[in-house]
Amino acid sequence: MAIVRLDAMTDVELRHLATMAAVVEEGSFGRAAVRLGYTQSTVSQQIALLEKAVGGAVFDRPGGPRPVRITPLGQVVLDHGRELLAKARAMATAVERFNAGEGRIDIGTFQSLSNVLLPQLVRRLREAHPGCDIRLVEDESPEPPVGEVDLMFFDRRVGGGVEHRKLFDDPYVLVAPRGAFPDGPVKFAQLDDTPMVAWPPTCDQPRVEQAFASNGAAPRIVFRAAGNEAVLSMVRAGIGSAVLPRLVVDSAAALTDEALTVHELVPEVAPREIFLLWQAGRTQSPLTERAIAIAVDLAAVYRS
Repeated sequence: MAIVRLDAMTDVELRHLATMAAVVEEGSFGRAAVRLGYTQSTVSQQIALLEKAVGGAVFDRPGGPRPVRITPLGQVVLDHGRELLAKARAMATAVERFNAGEGRIDIGTFQSLSNVLLPQLVRRLREAHPGCDIRLVEDESPEPPVGEVDLMFFDRRVGGGVEHRKLFDDPYVLVAPRGAFPDGPVKFAQLDDTPMVAWPPTCDQPRVEQAFASNGAAPRIVFRAAGNEAVLSMVRAGIGSAVLPRLVVDSAAALTDEALTVHELVPEVAPREIFLLWQAGRTQSPLTERAIAIAVDLAAVYRS
């Protein structure tokens, strides 16, 4: 019994299998050559290489006008070969779709940006690439898991093997119950001993509270909440005002809320910076590159 070594099978190429399938479907080497755009000698050469690799004839060649016949060994090779050809075609299609932007993208985000820019980014990606797979994760941790996603929106620069693109500055404003302050800017001195609603002392909140101290104001924090909507709900209820980034105000449509007024601060608090982050050295997919371009465009419009 002939033994076919596994290393010999590595000599079988997809073109050999495609040629074999064409010969079976056309019934002759000549018609297969015409279909494939080969010469008949090229077809014969590829079948000979295939037979050498599998250790036996895959066709009986009766000669003359009679069609060639596949051998039992050839049928085994053809059955498996068609599976390989189908997988190769599927892979080629998947690669083509990937290069056209139809792959998967994982995007990290945070509260306020999720409500303002992210929906527009998702919509434009899906309009351009209807077959793309978009996965979103909201993460408010101090150290964002940049390595677990393709892109991460974050409110400060991050080092340690992370590349970044600054999108815009996000200034802080005062959101107050309507009637609490006259129209126009509010000075920090006016906030001394006033009731305030605030975030927990994480992320940028310590910097905000330091701005109060630097300007000689000591507000009374009456409630802390990690959720932007919870903070704004308490301001609407009238228990205090809040200093929040403009992105939060825009995400909640506070400017048009009849229960609220929005004021510039004097002097202004240094704005937080909004960045788009990704892992350094990672080759970006076409879909990720497109997402970056869209994010930059949206940020430019928002900033203006």
